[in-house]
Amino acid sequence: MTRPDTTGPDLTRTDMTWQRTTRTGRTRQRTTRPIAAIAAVAALAVAGCTSEGPGRARTPEPLPPSAAQPGGTGIGQPRELVTGLQVPWAIAFLPGGDALVTERDTARLLRITPAGRVTTIGTVPGVEPGGEGGLLGVAVSPSFDRDRYVYVYFTAASDNRVVRLRYDEDLGRPQPIVTGIPKGGNHNGGRLAFGPDKMLYITTGETGDEPLAQDRRSLGGKILRVRPDGSHAPDNPFGSRVFTYGHRNVQGVDWDERGRMYATEFGQNRFDEINRIEKGHDYGWPEVEGTGGGGDHTDPLLTWSTSEASPSGLAYAGGSLWAAGLRGERLWQVPLGRDGSAGRPVAHLTGTYGRLRAVVRAPDGSLWVSTSDRDGRGDVDQGDDRIIVVPLR
Repeated sequence: MTRPDTTGPDLTRTDMTWQRTTRTGRTRQRTTRPIAAIAAVAALAVAGCTSEGPGRARTPEPLPPSAAQPGGTGIGQPRELVTGLQVPWAIAFLPGGDALVTERDTARLLRITPAGRVTTIGTVPGVEPGGEGGLLGVAVSPSFDRDRYVYVYFTAASDNRVVRLRYDEDLGRPQPIVTGIPKGGNHNGGRLAFGPDKMLYITTGETGDEPLAQDRRSLGGKILRVRPDGSHAPDNPFGSRVFTYGHRNVQGVDWDERGRMYATEFGQNRFDEINRIEKGHDYGWPEVEGTGGGGDHTDPLLTWSTSEASPSGLAYAGGSLWAAGLRGERLWQVPLGRDGSAGRPVAHLTGTYGRLRAVVRAPDGSLWVSTSDRDGRGDVDQGDDRIIVVPLR
C-alpha cells in the first residue's frame, strides 16, 4: 500500500485504522534500512553524520519526552495569532513583516499582519484542489522591493506547477515558470523557498508512482533548483532543473547560517526523515527507507518512528531545526552541531494544537506555526485552523 502523507481529505477504512493505531504493511518487498533500537522501542532515533563522513549512522537511542532542551534554546508561551482558517499550507514573509499565507483547498492567498489582521489578497486562478493537492507553497522574491514578485506552487488540471505573480495592491496575472510536475491524489510535494544563493528551490513528490523518484528525466520525487524565471540554475548537477532525486515526498526545506540545506521527508511505513541536502545526491527512494543506503544512496541526518512525525514544514532558528509534525501533532526541535550533525531532539506542543503543517521563522525571531486539522484527517475544534506564534528563548 502506498502510504499517504496524512494530509489529504480522503481516508479509506485502512487509512483510518493506520492513523489511529499503526501503519499497515507494504504490498511488496524493498530494502529497509535497519535501526534496531527504533524497531525495539518504537521511539525516536537519531542517525546523524559522524566524523567518518556522510552515510554513517551513529547508534540510535530512545529519547524520553523530558529530554533537556539543548543549547539553552527553548520555547516561550505560545499564543494564537489567527483562528478560523482553512488548511493554511504555507507561510512566507514580506519585507515589511506581514506574512503571505496559502489555503490549500480554497486557493486563497491571505495577508496576515503580526497583530493578526487578515486580508484576502485574492484567489489564485487555475487551482484544482483534490486529495493532497491544491494551493500549496508560497515564496517572496528576494528582490520584492523592486520586482514585486510572489511565487506559488499549485495543483492545476493536468499537473503541479509554479507560477509567479506581481503583487502591488492586487495580484497580477499568473505567469507559469515551471510546469509538468506530476500530480496525484497524494505526494504532491509543494514547498517553495529561495536559498542563500537567490535560487528558487521547489520540492516535489512522486505521486505514489515510485519509479519517478529515480528517473532524473521526471520532475517528480525531486528537489528542483531554478532561476527566478524558472530556467534551470547553470551549475545544477544534471544540466536540468533537478538538484537532488530519490525523494518520496519532501514537505519542508531551510538553511542554517553556514548555508547548509535540510529537508523533511515522509517515509512509508517505518521511518520519516530529515535529510542534509547536497547537490546531485540520490536519497534512495524507493529502494530504501530510513538509513542503510550504502554507497549508492545518501542516508538521512535523522529518522523518526512514523507515529511521532509525518514531518511537514521546516525552519532553522536559534541553532536548531524545527519540524512541524502532522500525524505526530508536535513541534520537533533538532539542535545542530557546528558540523551540521543532529543533536538530541526535543518535542514541544505535543497534542496541544493537533496537526501541525507549516513552521517559519518570523522577522522578530519567533516561529509561526500553522495547524492542519481541517484537512480531513484531524479532529476539528472550534477555531481551527490556526496560526500559532511560538517565541524562542
